[in-house]
Amino acid sequence: MPFVEFAPALTRHVPCPPQQVSAATLGDALARAFEAAPAMRHYVLDEQGAVRKHVAVFVNARQIADRSRLDIALEPGDKVHVIQALTGG
Repeated sequence: MPFVEFAPALTRHVPCPPQQVSAATLGDALARAFEAAPAMRHYVLDEQGAVRKHVAVFVNARQIADRSRLDIALEPGDKVHVIQALTGG
């Protein structure tokens, strides 16, 4: 099963422990993780279901390139990390 972990900068607002989830895609994995902490969804995804600009999502240490495509296939043992990204100029 894939492993999903949210960075401390996010979990200080909404507690959500690291967890293994049954999921075939990144979108499914995030949805399963949000079941444990429903309020986290609004920190991570926008109203259209895309990853917010201030959030970065990594699958096996590789940042996802397209914030709106969450259909990335996951394998058992894959690691998903969700962090707060720095923005600004």
